[in-house]
Amino acid sequence: MKFANAQATVYSDTVVRQFAIMTVVWGVVGMLVGVIIAAQLTWPELNFGIPWLSYGRLRPLHTNAVIFAFGGCGLFASAYYVAQRTCHVRLFADKLAAFTFWGWQLVIVLAAITLPLGYTSGKEYAELEWPIDILITLVWVSFAIVFFGTIGTRKVRHIYVANWFFGAFIIAVALLHLVNSAAMPVGLLKSYSAYAGVQDAMVQWWYGHNAVGFFLTAGFLGMMYYFIPKQAERPVYSYRLSIVHFWALIFTYMWAGPHHLHYTALPDWTQSLGMVFSLILLAPSWGGMINGVMTLSGAWHKLRDDPILRFLIVSLSFYGMSTFEGPVMSIKAVNGLSHYTDWTIGHVHSGAMGWVGFISFGALYYLFPVLWKKKAVWSERLISWHFWIATLGIVFYITAMWVSGIMQGLMWRAYDELGFLQYSFVETVEAMHPYYVIRALGGVFYLTGALIMAFNLWKTVTEGEAAEPAPRFAPAHALAAE
Repeated sequence: MKFANAQATVYSDTVVRQFAIMTVVWGVVGMLVGVIIAAQLTWPELNFGIPWLSYGRLRPLHTNAVIFAFGGCGLFASAYYVAQRTCHVRLFADKLAAFTFWGWQLVIVLAAITLPLGYTSGKEYAELEWPIDILITLVWVSFAIVFFGTIGTRKVRHIYVANWFFGAFIIAVALLHLVNSAAMPVGLLKSYSAYAGVQDAMVQWWYGHNAVGFFLTAGFLGMMYYFIPKQAERPVYSYRLSIVHFWALIFTYMWAGPHHLHYTALPDWTQSLGMVFSLILLAPSWGGMINGVMTLSGAWHKLRDDPILRFLIVSLSFYGMSTFEGPVMSIKAVNGLSHYTDWTIGHVHSGAMGWVGFISFGALYYLFPVLWKKKAVWSERLISWHFWIATLGIVFYITAMWVSGIMQGLMWRAYDELGFLQYSFVETVEAMHPYYVIRALGGVFYLTGALIMAFNLWKTVTEGEAAEPAPRFAPAHALAAE
């Protein structure tokens, strides 16, 4: 059977360009909101007494903007780009792909309106109310049809490893969203969860941790498996390891959610199961990191000269560090100290800023010249400036949160000789103030790097040197049936 997309002679890159542009835009917006709320923690008067500018309302806006707007648009762009190049076909159902772009932007805009107004389901990373959840479902099903339709009409026998991760991320996120967002509407912007009590908490953190596991890990590993080999001009270090890494990660991640609920009403055996699988998760996570880093074997000198590759490889370093820290924090004894403290915030941001942010920046620097037919990014020096400023921002942020978080946990657990708590809650907040200042400074640095990138990519599109015209399709290996 011949499909129209398989007969096409050019790739459908319009939707990829649109998503790439909005990745940059939403990245800057999301990071700006992050800097604002970091400043509010440092100087509470910056709330200005206005409810919709308060920390409690802007914080979910920040998380949704960074994860689903910045990260989501980056994943859409990468998945659509990689699927076409590795399958040697145009996207399946162009109009549906266009719907995924405009539908996703509508989701983001609705989130930006409703969250500051206080309309929320109260579920972390799933705060959006039921009408928006339905729109997300429609967009995601369309995304799945476009992606898997493209894979199904490919001109090559082999399904490249990046597409395995993109496919797993699409299926898992659909499952997570449908189950966790099940609710009973009682108004246009109000609903109640279909679950109650500890079951609701369990479902929420099964979703919450796997939003990290599949949206922020599996999806971006798809990026890693394509862009690092392309930028390094080296094959993936080990395809065998990539297969083991994929299946081990996919199986293990689904079970790790209960470690968010240690010392709660959740049954002890469930907490322990979550902890065990979190510890097991270290192996496949580091397998992926090693596979990515070792792809540079024989080409380590490229790190000295190629700032884009530097972004991509350093992102793996942060991935490795975060996926070591996470299992350690899942151990009950450690969690007793770390839970509810800023150590957790530092852990999340080392993954978000270091892994998700850096791999996305590297992918954007790779994509923009290709999509707009330019020889290279406008300024390589500005890429280096972005790298070092952003790295400094991450170091400031995470070290401040590690130190303040551990100090916070120790102060909460400190008793005097009479058995009374040694410090009041206010005293712990006062002690953390200097670290909050450093945290805000780190955020400013990271945002500055993103603004440098936005300027550099804009100049690339408008003033970059045009590349030589080249054939759009690489020669494809025919399927055995053909």
